[in-house]
Amino acid sequence: MSKFIQTYQKVKSRAKQTGLVVMGALLSSPVFADLPKMEEPSRGAGKGILETVKNYGYDIVILAALMVASFSFVRVASSCISVYGEISSGKKTWGDLAMNALAGAVLLVVIIWLLTQAKDIF
Repeated sequence: MSKFIQTYQKVKSRAKQTGLVVMGALLSSPVFADLPKMEEPSRGAGKGILETVKNYGYDIVILAALMVASFSFVRVASSCISVYGEISSGKKTWGDLAMNALAGAVLLVVIIWLLTQAKDIF
């Protein structure tokens, strides 16, 4: 009797799988979704494919510059937080935190200025 139950469960499982595959094939065939149109780059589409690719490249460079600036902001903030944590243990003073924050702010301004200048080159 036990072999009969095992065989029945295998057949039942196989029938469920087959039924799901058939239902999936029948239900998914009438789906014809419209894909969204590709957005033009910020400088415009251009006169030809090469100019359009150049304009997309410009957008990629701007995005990379924004990522570099945001990464540097996170690093400066992390450094300031670690100095703040060391103040309570006596390893650092409030002056160290102020100097770290000031140097980080100057560094961020220089990085953003350099990235802004670099975008005009491309």
